[in-house]
Amino acid sequence: MNRQPKKSIKLALQGGGAHGAFTWGVLDQLLEDERLQIAAISGTSAGAMNAVALADGMAAGGPAEARKRLESFWSATSAAARYSPIQRSPIDMMMGNWSLDYSPGLMFMEYVSQHFSPYDFNPFDFNPLRDVVAGCIDFERVNDPSGIRVFLTATNVRTGRPKIFREPDITLDCVMASACLPFLFKAVEIDGEAYWDGGYMGNPALFPLVDECEAGDVVLIQINPFHRPEVPRSAVDIRNRLNEITFNASLFKELRSLAFLWEIIHHENLERERYRDIHVHAIHDAATMLALRVSSKLNAEWAFLTYLRDQGREAARDWLSQHYDDLGKRNTLDLSWVFSESLRPAHLEEGAERNYPIGVAAAQ
Repeated sequence: MNRQPKKSIKLALQGGGAHGAFTWGVLDQLLEDERLQIAAISGTSAGAMNAVALADGMAAGGPAEARKRLESFWSATSAAARYSPIQRSPIDMMMGNWSLDYSPGLMFMEYVSQHFSPYDFNPFDFNPLRDVVAGCIDFERVNDPSGIRVFLTATNVRTGRPKIFREPDITLDCVMASACLPFLFKAVEIDGEAYWDGGYMGNPALFPLVDECEAGDVVLIQINPFHRPEVPRSAVDIRNRLNEITFNASLFKELRSLAFLWEIIHHENLERERYRDIHVHAIHDAATMLALRVSSKLNAEWAFLTYLRDQGREAARDWLSQHYDDLGKRNTLDLSWVFSESLRPAHLEEGAERNYPIGVAAAQ
């Protein structure tokens, strides 16, 4: 019996600390689905770590090995954090949430980071994740020219511009640069330039997937909610929402640019077939992510990571059941919503229903 050819997708993986375990679950489900072929990955911060684990595993033995590498990475991450002073407090546990809002270790760290830089309180630049990544990832395989194309985003401290690291030059330093939180760690120096977390300028960067890869389907795995129905009022909730807005800002701009490009092609009837054939999709779980506070991004308990993994697998299964047939044919992420609050009312059709990204309307 002849088997249908696999559908090729390009993945865009957001950063978000421990919430990246949700992405692990999505990837685990996508790798299990024999109808798909992953051609390229763009990742930032935790997304960058997921990206190199997947690329390493694919080069070593295909989808099954990639699934093992992802699990090994997240297991090692949890083990490294087991004796960290930043743990859930008894109050957090009694309240039945995954946040660290009442963690004495987190409160102390936040106090220190507000008054001292990592150059003061972390002079030796200790970062346990560095040893985890170094122990789990073979960068020679990540840079295999016959393997998956990988793009990692960091933020250039001096210029404020996004820096894209590509194979064959992806190293441990590149991954750590993409995940360098400036209040906790010194800037990562690579070839004389200093880099911070890529989430400030590309979370994740989409343009390498559009400009440097064959046309096709870009699948965003989203872990930072775009929309929250309630206005935050407490100090914790305000910080949480600011964190989400900050780390979604660059993605908003890239999605708006893509929507604007397609509007021009459509209205001017331009012959830009390469861009016509790009389709954008998003896999996320608004209900799960809206229930999590920003402090839970530092929670590396195995029970929490596997909970997020399972939620990610379920979200991917649901998305595939609804939209697998749309791959190669149409967008399932309606980009018209990015214009809805920035255009004059005259540009919007009277009585037109307001468009939101998939899952957002249901969260209102």
